[in-house]
Amino acid sequence: MPDDPTTTVVAFLTVAAFVAGWTDAVVGGGGLVQLPSLLIAFPHAAPVQLLATNKVASIAGTTTSSITYARRVRLDPRTVAPLALSAFAGSAAGAVVASWIPRSAFDPVVLVVLVGVGAYTVLRPAMGQETALRHDGRRHYGTAAIIGLAIGFYDGALGPGTGSFLVFALVGLLGYGFLEASAKAKIANFATNLAALVVFVPQGAVLWEVAIPMAVASVGGGYVGARTAVSRGSRFVRAVFLVVVVAFTIRIGVDVVSRW
Repeated sequence: MPDDPTTTVVAFLTVAAFVAGWTDAVVGGGGLVQLPSLLIAFPHAAPVQLLATNKVASIAGTTTSSITYARRVRLDPRTVAPLALSAFAGSAAGAVVASWIPRSAFDPVVLVVLVGVGAYTVLRPAMGQETALRHDGRRHYGTAAIIGLAIGFYDGALGPGTGSFLVFALVGLLGYGFLEASAKAKIANFATNLAALVVFVPQGAVLWEVAIPMAVASVGGGYVGARTAVSRGSRFVRAVFLVVVVAFTIRIGVDVVSRW
């Protein structure tokens, strides 16, 4: 178990949670801020403790941003339901195996995916500016379910960048605009966070003394972020998406290179 956190540590993590909540609400990727912050604060904590604590803060933010988006952006339940339910199942499975899979096994694959996602988005500037669905009927809903299951598993097992991957998949594979994709991604991200906590909380993995203030800060960040995204539109969300992908690529790339 890590030492009791100081006031400075709690303040540092609270600020990080607000920034992460804002980023996550706009385009996902709040874990890029939150997990490294927890690692800095508790370098000797078990990975599952950091993952579990991160999920508590994250679910507070995604709950707030989901409600905010739902009031302002049309959310088709026929798409959101299979996306969120399969994401829940995938995340629960990922959380179960989280303690068995070393992070080093994920990083090279995630790095390749990030580079591809970033390059594809840059090379197709019109992508995601407006919603133009690629499929309809069962194929559309089936693809949404597959997206939720695959990315949900990743979120339960590791997590950082989940929201960004969901946004890109909804834009690139289903044809949603960035704003609508971000709104739907929040619902799915809520489901993945909830599923992971169903596994982590009974294990006693959450560091509640920092998880609670981080959750409160994440609520504020999620609310402000969702309102910002809705008011600024898809073009703004796309720009933030690219910034997050580049930052995440650099961070994962440094981790991979440092192991060689």
